[in-house]
Amino acid sequence: MKQLLAIGSRIDHPEHGKGVVTNVDSKMYWVTFIEKGLETIPLDDPFNVIEASEDDLDTVSFYEVERTLRELLKKWSDASEIVPMADKYKGGTLIIQPKDTSLANKEIPIDTFFHKIVMLRDRLRVMEQKINAHNVLDEQDKIDLQQYITRCYGSLTTFNILFKNSSQQFKGESTK
Repeated sequence: MKQLLAIGSRIDHPEHGKGVVTNVDSKMYWVTFIEKGLETIPLDDPFNVIEASEDDLDTVSFYEVERTLRELLKKWSDASEIVPMADKYKGGTLIIQPKDTSLANKEIPIDTFFHKIVMLRDRLRVMEQKINAHNVLDEQDKIDLQQYITRCYGSLTTFNILFKNSSQQFKGESTK
């Protein structure tokens, strides 16, 4: 068995590309890839080590620093998180077929469609934050606007199948 890599090690994975190990446990590496974002890969996955880091870093504190940095960037900038699409749809095509067979189909790369869905979700979140922080709207207006946004999320749950991680999916009003 090959030696465990430390946090901060750089790798080149045949499927995910180049990335940096951001966390390690007994079974998996958490790697933030340049193109694919955060992925977990088994310790014995085949990959090339570009640069191995020394094993003197505290994995928990490094992970917490990264998480905190991501939250701060998300809160104070227009940078959006990397949202991975479900693997089974990567590289696929969305085909919109009109009922009238004399008209041509419209084909859209699913990756492009998914990116637009994620942008819409991010903009709804920003709107939600701006409503909550607004100093002129009264509380009832804020609540009313929040309910509209929640209904928008609910209308978009159809697209949850495209998300790799359920924690990043749309969530509408609960029936509870």
